[in-house]
Amino acid sequence: MTGATDRRLRVGLGLGAAALLAVYLVGGFVVLFVATDAVPDAGALIGDAYLVGVVLFTLEQALLSTLLAVAGAVPLAVALHRARFPGRALVLRLFLLPQALPVLVGALAIITIWGRNGVLSGTLVSLGLPRLDLYGLPGILIAHVFFNLPLAARLMVAALDRVPAESWKLAGQLALTPVAVFRLIEWPAIRTVLPAAASLIFMLCVTSFTLVLVLGGGPGATTLEVAIYQALRYDFDPGRAIALSLLQIGLTAAILMLATRLGGDVAAGFGLGGRARRYDRGGLTARLGIGAILVVGIAFVLSPFAAILVRGLAADLGALLADPAVQSAAATSLVIAVAAASLSLILSALVVLAIEALGMRSRRARGLELAASLVLVVSPVVVGAGWFLALRQVTDVFAAAPYVVVATNAAMAVPFAVRILGPALASANAESGRLADSLGLAGLARLRYVDGPAMRAPLGLAFAFALAISLGDLGAVALFGNQDFVTLPYLLLQRMGSYRTTDAAGLALILGVLCLGLMLLAERGLAGSSRVSSR
Repeated sequence: MTGATDRRLRVGLGLGAAALLAVYLVGGFVVLFVATDAVPDAGALIGDAYLVGVVLFTLEQALLSTLLAVAGAVPLAVALHRARFPGRALVLRLFLLPQALPVLVGALAIITIWGRNGVLSGTLVSLGLPRLDLYGLPGILIAHVFFNLPLAARLMVAALDRVPAESWKLAGQLALTPVAVFRLIEWPAIRTVLPAAASLIFMLCVTSFTLVLVLGGGPGATTLEVAIYQALRYDFDPGRAIALSLLQIGLTAAILMLATRLGGDVAAGFGLGGRARRYDRGGLTARLGIGAILVVGIAFVLSPFAAILVRGLAADLGALLADPAVQSAAATSLVIAVAAASLSLILSALVVLAIEALGMRSRRARGLELAASLVLVVSPVVVGAGWFLALRQVTDVFAAAPYVVVATNAAMAVPFAVRILGPALASANAESGRLADSLGLAGLARLRYVDGPAMRAPLGLAFAFALAISLGDLGAVALFGNQDFVTLPYLLLQRMGSYRTTDAAGLALILGVLCLGLMLLAERGLAGSSRVSSR
């Protein structure tokens, strides 16, 4: 096989994978429209005061969540990069945990810390102060910052790691103050990733479902995604659901275009916290400030995990593990997660290989990348509902539910997998691409000796993230869950709804440990096979 043929094959397979994703996502709207004859009434929606309030609240909570997450991430990223302490790499890896944690488990952890009966409320009561009121906008903001601040901080640390070593050496030779270092070196580097970080967080918050469903606290704190779910689940008004979805797509697409115009790369890679050698030295005051920022930031991120552990251990874990309902839900979750993660990894790898073949910075590559990220602006609830209705025409509706959930979860994981795999493949081809071309490596030989070794460890991380996303998903399952189709998150929501808080805490711990354990096995397993194959 020649190099030209290899590139054409890669581009064709990648375009096919992206087309499959687009057909599934866009097809959900079409099927929902055709199957129900739903005609969105734009005039009625524009004049709906409740809908106007939902749109304004969606924008408000997303904007505030983004501002708080980014504003908190800037000093935390600077402190992490300046700090010189044992365990820094471990802290950066721990900052992956919120992304790996099932959203429902994170919501329960936030309630444990910040709720009316939580740790902080108990401390305030002992001081004679009123309890915290978590539900509504405050709870949504706290939860969104908890999940997104570590993500933004890692993106900023990665940007600081890319600063040339000469800049740090010059800063040390000139004895620049910490303020001058921030103004001249750190802030320009961080500013390059701000549009990417802000736009990604904003889109995640606009389409947030589980956190708002659990912490919203009523109609006054409803987002478009939750309104779409209510229109389908309770009212079964497809026309309204489609109109709300199109409105949500318009909002997120506008933010995506704005970020692109500002120079943000929404597909920015996730850095692994490579150590940059710095020569600048701060005084005692600067070191104390860095220490205080690190203590507060790390405590904010890790305290919910401690709460999950403490509350979960207080439950009767033995009885829960022996409960047939828990065993069945765990088995269902595992099967769906493995199937969804595998499908998402295949699609993502094909897309990334095609992007590399087209040229990472070409217009066609950017279009392919955006097509793979389409799920960030499309409501998975509407997509799942559309295909669920389509499959109902040819098979048993309850038998079709797991397939819809697997496909939806796989599509949800593709944008993150592409972001993880892309930088590794680009780096490998920058180093070895010309040599491989000169040697005539193509097809399976190039995949075996160049692309495969470069992607194997990132594939483990991508597979782990896809597992976590699917294991913790509640969006698709909340729409199709029933007594014969129950996953662990759905069972956890049922126990919370019936005020069985002790059982809910135990299930949260089981789900969290299961998710993190599978992530570690997936990442270490593929990374280990990478080391073996390189010998």
